[in-house]
Amino acid sequence: MAVNKKRIWGWMAFDWASQPFYTLGLTFIFGPYFAVVAAEYYLGSGLDADAADAQAQSIWSAGQTVAGLFIAFTAPFLGAFADNSGRKMPWIAFFSIVYIVTTCMLWGLTSDGANLFFILILFYVGFIAAESALNFVNAILPSLGTNEEVGRISGSGAAFGYWGGVVSLFIMLLLLAENEEGVTLLGNAPLFGLDPEAREGTRAVGPFIGVWYAIFIIPFFLWVRDTPNAQAKPTNLGAVAGSLWQTLKSVAQRKSLLNFLVGSMLYRDALNALYAFGGVYAALVLDWGTIQIGTFGIIAAIAAAISTWLGGLADQRYGPKPVIIVAVWILIVVSVVIVGMSREQLFGVPLAEGSALPDIIFYICGVCIGGAGGAVYSASRSMMVRHTHPDRPAEAFGLFALSGKATAFLAPASISLFTILTGNVQLGFLPVIFLFLVGLFLLRWVNKEGDRAEWSAS
Repeated sequence: MAVNKKRIWGWMAFDWASQPFYTLGLTFIFGPYFAVVAAEYYLGSGLDADAADAQAQSIWSAGQTVAGLFIAFTAPFLGAFADNSGRKMPWIAFFSIVYIVTTCMLWGLTSDGANLFFILILFYVGFIAAESALNFVNAILPSLGTNEEVGRISGSGAAFGYWGGVVSLFIMLLLLAENEEGVTLLGNAPLFGLDPEAREGTRAVGPFIGVWYAIFIIPFFLWVRDTPNAQAKPTNLGAVAGSLWQTLKSVAQRKSLLNFLVGSMLYRDALNALYAFGGVYAALVLDWGTIQIGTFGIIAAIAAAISTWLGGLADQRYGPKPVIIVAVWILIVVSVVIVGMSREQLFGVPLAEGSALPDIIFYICGVCIGGAGGAVYSASRSMMVRHTHPDRPAEAFGLFALSGKATAFLAPASISLFTILTGNVQLGFLPVIFLFLVGLFLLRWVNKEGDRAEWSAS
C-alpha cells in the first residue's frame, strides 16, 4: 500500500510541476504581457487603439487554434502507439524536454515586439508539449485506484496542481514581475538585478516556468513506472493505425461515450477560452496591469485548489456527472457577466467614472472561473476513466484529448471572428456561452456510471 501511495504522489507531482505554464504562462503573466506587447506593436503600425487590441487578441487565439488542432490529431495516434508498446514514460520524458527548452526561450519577448511571432510559435510549441505529456499522464490514472477512488485522486491531483500555481504566482509577483512603476508587489526592483525598464522581471516568467518544471517533475520520474504489458502488440504504423481505427468505429456504438466526448469537447473548449482570454480581457477591457492581474490569478488559483479538492470528494460520493453539471452552470453565468460588463457600463447601465464595481465583479468572476473550472477538469478526467477500456487507457485519453482539441479552433476562432466583426473585446466572448449550453445539453445522454462495467463483464 505504501508503494501505491508513493506512486499516487509521484503522479500528482506532474500537476504541481506543469500548472505554472497555465497559471503564469497562458493566463496571468505571459499571456497579458504578450497582449500588451502585441497591441503596442500594432498601434505602432498605424492601427487605432481598438483595432490594435482586437488584432492582438486575434493572433493569440490563432496560435491556440493551430496548437489545438495539432494536439487533436496526434493524441489518439500517440495513445494507440503507447498502448501497443506498453510504454508511456519515454513519451512523457520527450515532451518534458521540449517543454523546458521552449518555455525558457520565452525570455526573448522584448517590449518592442521585434520577435513577436517567433515567441508566439515557441509558446504554443510548449503548449503542445505540455498537453501531450498530460495525455499520457492522464492515461496512468485508471491504474491508481477503483472508479470511486479515481474521482478523489483526480481531484486531489488537480488541487495539488493549483496550489503549485498559487505558490509560483506568489513568487513571480513578490520577486520578479514588475508593475508600471518598475517594482514588484513588495515594492522592490526585480530580483537578480533584472532591468524593469526592459520588463526583464516579467520576461523571466518563461525561464521560471521551465526551471520549476525541471525541479518538481523529479518525483514523477522517480516513483512512477509503466505498468508491465504482457500482451504488447505490434508498434508498426499499420498495426497502430488499425487498433486506433477499431476504437474509433466502436465509439459510434457507445451512446454514453459518444455524447460525453462531444459534450465535453464543447464545454472544455469554452473553458479553455475563458482561461486563455481571461487575463487578456483584464488587460484590454479593464486596463489592469501585471500586478493586478497576478493578484486576480492568486485569488482564482486558491479558489480552484479548494473547490477542486471538494469536487473530488463530491465526485467520490455522487459521481462526476453532477459535479460537471453544477460547475458548467456557474461558468455560463460568469460568461454572461463578462459579455455584459466593461469599465464604463454593466448590462447597459452606465457606471460612474472610476467606479471600482467592474474590478470587484471581475474578482468574483475569477473565483468562479477558478473554482468551477478546476472541478470541471477533475470530474471530466474521472468520467473518462469510467468510459475507458482497462487495456487501452492511453488510447482512450488520446480520444479524450481529440475531443478536447478537435474543435479547439472553434472557441478561439469564434472569439477572434466576433471580436473583429464587433470591434469589441467583451462581445467576442458571446460564442463561449453557446458552447457551454450545447455541451451541457449533451450530458443528458451520458450514463453517470460510464460503460466500464461492460468491459469488466466481457
